[in-house]
Amino acid sequence: MKDIKYSEILRLNKEFTFDESVRLIEIRVLSNVSVQQSKEIFEFTLRSESVPAKVYYGDYDNIIQDSLKYQTSNVVIIFWEICNISDGFEYSSYLLDKDYINKLIERIKQNIDLVFQNLKATSLVLFNRFSALLFSYPTIQSNNLKLIADQLNQYLEEKATSTIKLIDIDKVIAQAGVERSLNLRFYFSSKALYSIDFFKTYAQFVKPYILAANGKAKKALIFDCDNTLWGGIVGEDGIDGIEMSVKTKNGKIFNQVQSIALALNQKGILLGLCSKNNVKDVDEVLNNHPDILIKNEYITIKKVNWNDKITNLREIASELNIGLDSIVFVDDSSFEVNLVKERLPEIKIIQVPEKLYEYPISLLKHFDLFYNLSYSREDKQKTEIYKQQSLREVEKKSFANIDDYLVSLELCLTVFKNDLSLTARLSQMTQKTNQFNLTTKRYTETEISNFISHPDYVVFGISVKDKFGDNGVTGLCILNLDKDTYSVTFDVFLMSCRIIGRKIEYAFMDHLVSYLKENNVKTASASYIPTKKNGQVSDFYANCFFNEISSIDESKNYVLNITEYKPHNLDYIKIEYGEIN
Repeated sequence: MKDIKYSEILRLNKEFTFDESVRLIEIRVLSNVSVQQSKEIFEFTLRSESVPAKVYYGDYDNIIQDSLKYQTSNVVIIFWEICNISDGFEYSSYLLDKDYINKLIERIKQNIDLVFQNLKATSLVLFNRFSALLFSYPTIQSNNLKLIADQLNQYLEEKATSTIKLIDIDKVIAQAGVERSLNLRFYFSSKALYSIDFFKTYAQFVKPYILAANGKAKKALIFDCDNTLWGGIVGEDGIDGIEMSVKTKNGKIFNQVQSIALALNQKGILLGLCSKNNVKDVDEVLNNHPDILIKNEYITIKKVNWNDKITNLREIASELNIGLDSIVFVDDSSFEVNLVKERLPEIKIIQVPEKLYEYPISLLKHFDLFYNLSYSREDKQKTEIYKQQSLREVEKKSFANIDDYLVSLELCLTVFKNDLSLTARLSQMTQKTNQFNLTTKRYTETEISNFISHPDYVVFGISVKDKFGDNGVTGLCILNLDKDTYSVTFDVFLMSCRIIGRKIEYAFMDHLVSYLKENNVKTASASYIPTKKNGQVSDFYANCFFNEISSIDESKNYVLNITEYKPHNLDYIKIEYGEIN
């Protein structure tokens, strides 16, 4: 991004086109300085990641009123600059006495409360922390601007909710450079504080938040082995000759890389290997090397063989049931890196730098590709859950009949209704689930909580377990009730890819329709909105006896007369009700 000229960004941004049926992501920028030059940069940054973003601006220095006016936006970004609290404040603040400063801080805190209250139902708010850096960096002495910013930032920490993400704008300035971030000429003439370079860096910095909210976070980190996960070639140097010890110069670097990868794994990111190597040699390292951090227990999938890496990476995506665009692949070979870039452009590639000491920071710079807005119990157990899935696939091959295999699993589905304790996980599923997702609506934790608390909505979550283990909470349905007409609308129906192929969706629907009958609902409406990834569920509602009443392009609208529904009667799936452990 930093190497692309602003004029080129303007040109490229105009080339993005979206089908009329695509729901645009509305981003509203509120500020007390002029930030209009950020529009094309924000849009281009997100559109390059297939997020159909459209950026709008509130009125200049009208943050409080605009926060109420634009609370239904998908994303609100707030530039509330302490230097422009009043005209010339960046330097006049040096003259303020303690009493005036305290009163000013209290007034701004009250305004923050109003903004947070106005935006409490907004899906995602990116609120820049207050910063004095641009006008205090030339001197070692403390100043009132810094004092005010520090106290207000402490208040932000206390008051921010789960949907309000505080952006450390000093990190953005550090990346862009202080003098390259500040535009003094235009600030004093038109209150345009920041430069084009700053906005380029800022857009990249906040991009992971918006990608995560739109199901674009990466899910798997896959490593080559030799000179990537460790130093040296295990097939030639032997297990004692490879390096990953903190006691050696190069070994320390590979140890740091493994530490970063392990930190991601603890946040629910899947780790895997894709390496041209002898599997016995690699297994010996994973099981017996005294310095290995990423042991076998942390690795979800291994493709260690002499097949080409294109085939192996495709198999990894298939077996994990994730898209290629959910994978980040790390390799040291220029040949392999360029081949994957050419043949599998959806995969994000990280090449081990020629200057090996840059390797850990290079990986850390991509850490935010895996960012999730929230973390759940399922994230901590993800490696084990996927290993259990491998055992299921092995057993499946021993059955000639799929129904016999499903019966053998001893499936148990637990249904949760309006359970606030599951809010984080239910929200996360809307943000991450793409394949079995009928409408692909993305909701934050606050929005899920609002649905649960609203009398016209019912939120069902399901967890699934079998003889191999517990998959955790893996299904969601949000129903919108119209009590006057005794009808209901399916707002969301989704299931994690981990449980696809076991007819659980039909058992779930059986339960939902039974609930509707008990509550005297007569009709149910539903929609299928197509995406690039959810084609496999295009006929799901038809298979559940819903009647198609209209279609536009590939989108379909359905209605179900509840009395006409025919239960699937999947007796081998046990259904329980209760609280999550």
